[in-house]
Amino acid sequence: MASLGKPRLIYDGDCGFCAYWARYWQELTGERVEYRTYQEVAAQHPAIPLADFRRAVQYLAADGRRASAAEASFLALSHAPGGGLWLAFYRHLPGFAAAAERTYAFIAAHRPGFYRLSLWLWGREHRPPRCELLRFLFLRLFGLIYLAAFASFAVQAQALIGSHGILPLAELTDALRHAAGWERFYLMPMLFWLSASDGAILAVCWGGAALALLLTLNLLPRLSLLLLYILYLSLLYAGQVFMTYQWDTFLLEAGFLALVLSWALTPGIWLLRWLLFRFMFMSGMVKLLSGDASWWNLSALSYHFLTEPLPTPLAWYAAHLSPALLEFAAGSTFVIELGLPFLIFSPRRLRFCAAFGILLLQAGILTTGNYNWFNLQTMLLCLVLFDDAALLSILPRRLSARLPSLPAVQRLRPPAALAAGALAVLLVFCSLVEMDLRFGGDPPTAARALDAALEPLHLVSPYGLFAVMTTRRDEIVIEGSNDGREWREYEFRYKPGDPARRPPWNIPHQPRLDWQMWFAALEGPQRSRWFWLFLERLLHGEPAVTALLARNPFPDKPPLYLRAKFYDYTYADAAAKARGVWWQRHLLGLYAPEVQLKHLE
Repeated sequence: MASLGKPRLIYDGDCGFCAYWARYWQELTGERVEYRTYQEVAAQHPAIPLADFRRAVQYLAADGRRASAAEASFLALSHAPGGGLWLAFYRHLPGFAAAAERTYAFIAAHRPGFYRLSLWLWGREHRPPRCELLRFLFLRLFGLIYLAAFASFAVQAQALIGSHGILPLAELTDALRHAAGWERFYLMPMLFWLSASDGAILAVCWGGAALALLLTLNLLPRLSLLLLYILYLSLLYAGQVFMTYQWDTFLLEAGFLALVLSWALTPGIWLLRWLLFRFMFMSGMVKLLSGDASWWNLSALSYHFLTEPLPTPLAWYAAHLSPALLEFAAGSTFVIELGLPFLIFSPRRLRFCAAFGILLLQAGILTTGNYNWFNLQTMLLCLVLFDDAALLSILPRRLSARLPSLPAVQRLRPPAALAAGALAVLLVFCSLVEMDLRFGGDPPTAARALDAALEPLHLVSPYGLFAVMTTRRDEIVIEGSNDGREWREYEFRYKPGDPARRPPWNIPHQPRLDWQMWFAALEGPQRSRWFWLFLERLLHGEPAVTALLARNPFPDKPPLYLRAKFYDYTYADAAAKARGVWWQRHLLGLYAPEVQLKHLE
């Protein structure tokens, strides 16, 4: 057979399925492969029977060698960026070639049906996805997520971890400097080993906010992402008990993957999709594995809108929906968390279905509960389930006209591509170890050691939300007195207190003291060392700490005595709410007995 100038793929021009995928492959391989129909060129290749042309695609190498069916498809795709992996599987993975040929034969025998299926899954104008606009928008919007996180902590930092705060950072660094020695740099990698002063804390917080603005404005994006990750990792450790939430590690992991996305587009997108899958799927699995009866009988949402840490005003209305509707919503939550994540790795239009389902769930959570930027970040991750064509079709025309024209992504050079691939394999492997551990598995010792070695960097983390549903709402109310007889209440800004106060909105702010008060009510005072330090700061009248409160009943001079009462809170009925009363509370007893400053010191 005569040699050709370049490889040629010959397909059936009368077959809609063949023409559909030949056009797609041609855009993948570009000018490196010539695509012709057998109706055009069969006469040039008399050695190939017409029956072979009709049966399967034919691949003619530049030297004239021929392959057909699945092998021909993989040979053609090997000329596309990253397409050589399938050919390697075909040639070297036992059983893959036989399975591929049987699959090809089945599809070839049912081409009309698979053509209709292709149109449904990918659309009539199926092209290799472009994601330059997706990356541009994702990184700009992720800068806003970082901005919310840093600015939110900045306005609380002095009260929480400052030198006169509840858990002074300087005390922590001094203690670990003597107890852990040089190992502290590995166990707690943070910039505050250089300085734990109040100025250093504010510099990290507001420096992070400034870098987030640079990222949003597309100024020095890669450098900004690297520094943002380092700064937030430092705050994670410096914040101690106030930074132990899943959204903090979620932000760190997504922030690192955003850095990967900024220089390696395809690995970055797939790693972000993998993160979204893990986050959603594990959130569903932990509910089942916990054995919590309220999830198994679908009654969980009958409690959730009452007992969630910081409800929004709409939570009152959600809590009063009919039990049947709440059960349906709980069942839908399982469908979205356990079923839709698998569509993340499916064809284009099914990915869109996954995105819209997850967005719907997150919107429901966001409107009924104050979870800072958490839901916003999850919704942003859904962006990576789309592509540029889909985004341009839904963006307002005025906005899309103002977007910059972005050049096509250039292929990574071999060393960079190898590094990106190795990093992706490492992150996926460690995340699988984390999932196995979370689900009660026993990974090999070497796998656990590798995962533990990376753990201080929080590049991967386990997730799982609302595994066990709290069925009652207990609230701590702190009171002060100067004589032990007349007591006045402290009012927090965001958590329930005064029954007549409407639940506020605070998205995307994260009021960490209010959140810790919710956990303290669940855990009891013996397990909440920070709570007693908080009371000590109130007895000192520390301005930074009292500034976190909505009302300080002792503005001129701190009280001599403090105590904490324990109340059972429920939503008021419709009649009481019409009078401006949102909550009803019933005194359960004392959470913490009467204390004076000398007792705490």
